[in-house]
Amino acid sequence: MKNIIRQIAVVLSTLGVIVVNGLANALPLNGQTTGEISDRFQVYFVPAGYVFAIWGVIYLALIGYSVYQALPSQRDNPRLQRSGWLYVVSCAANIAWLFLWHYEFFVWTLVAMGALLLCLIAIYLTLGIGRCRTSAAGMWLTHVPFSLYLGWITVATIANATSLLDYLHWDRWGLAPEWWAVIMLAVATAITLLIRLTRGEVVYLAVIVWAFAGIAVKHSATPIVAVAAWIAAGLVVLMLLIPGRKPAVPREGVRDRW
Repeated sequence: MKNIIRQIAVVLSTLGVIVVNGLANALPLNGQTTGEISDRFQVYFVPAGYVFAIWGVIYLALIGYSVYQALPSQRDNPRLQRSGWLYVVSCAANIAWLFLWHYEFFVWTLVAMGALLLCLIAIYLTLGIGRCRTSAAGMWLTHVPFSLYLGWITVATIANATSLLDYLHWDRWGLAPEWWAVIMLAVATAITLLIRLTRGEVVYLAVIVWAFAGIAVKHSATPIVAVAAWIAAGLVVLMLLIPGRKPAVPREGVRDRW
């Protein structure tokens, strides 16, 4: 019975995130869209508007995951059992972030974003993404959705942090905002390299390239940022040539329900 409750909770959480995210900009919440608030800050680690269309892909992937984990055949899947409630908490953090952002509780937005990021990291590790081989269904309906999601939230967390620091009037140790963006691009690139080396990721890297290219496009009138973003995107593409860690084959006799 507890597994059925978990499966239902995951489905309802996905629906809740999609509905609230849609209403946040359709209403919009507090009379302002997510992008309108973001544009107030003097930060450059923010991609062009079209890049946010990736949310549509993420939502479709999460719907696929939600349906897959709700199947009777997956009810006792140990990895989905361990990650299910983490996903529910991540959805709550996602929804909380929207309300905090739209009602301008900016300090608390980073707390919510951090909670979301930590939940996704925990899910990523629990599912063994890049470490364990799975069936085609397990790959496309569990690994890919969370690689997409984690990749985007990695970028979003850095963007959220830079926006908060601007809101708090932090002087960036005297650095111009353009150069601070270059540093953040370097940090994101380093994180991506770590993911590639330890997980052999492709999907995560594709998300980062998408985001970096969007930053370059949005800030094409600021050469320092645009050039740095294109270089970072190119470096991430080159990372695909680096052999990543190969997924382990399940030990003989160990039941793999994927």
